[in-house]
Amino acid sequence: MFLARPVDRLTPSPSYLSSIPTGQGVHMFRAPKLVVAALLLILPACYHATIETGLPAGNQVIEKSFASGWIYGLVPPSPVKAMSQCPNGVSKVETQLSFVNQLVNAITLGIYTPMWIKVTCASGGRSAVPATPEIRVGDAATTEEIIDAFRRAADAAVETHGPVYVRF
Repeated sequence: MFLARPVDRLTPSPSYLSSIPTGQGVHMFRAPKLVVAALLLILPACYHATIETGLPAGNQVIEKSFASGWIYGLVPPSPVKAMSQCPNGVSKVETQLSFVNQLVNAITLGIYTPMWIKVTCASGGRSAVPATPEIRVGDAATTEEIIDAFRRAADAAVETHGPVYVRF
């Protein structure tokens, strides 16, 4: 004797389970949102470095908005010719990778890495630093005289706990 049992019987699921998405649906909707949130946090970030020499700032400013670097910055941009435009020296140098610079870097897959550079010229020369000792070396100085001048400058820097200039 065989007993027949219905195998294809559908059991209705409770109604409170139908509103919960399946596990795969949750990840499909969250992943793009997480990527967008991460990009919004990372992309606006800028690399910015400032170097101050201690000299008072002047009015002359040299600015390059797209100084060309290559291969993720491994090949740096060409030097800024500040000596000819800043006769009293440099007061401040700023470098920055802005959002636009980083966007160009990403589009070119890191091959081209532009950088923003700003050089502020000094209003006065090194004489603007009060009471800074100076050692002068003549133009026709021998190697021994130059070495001696730097030894004296090092000794004076240790004694005064400050900078000593060696002028040629």
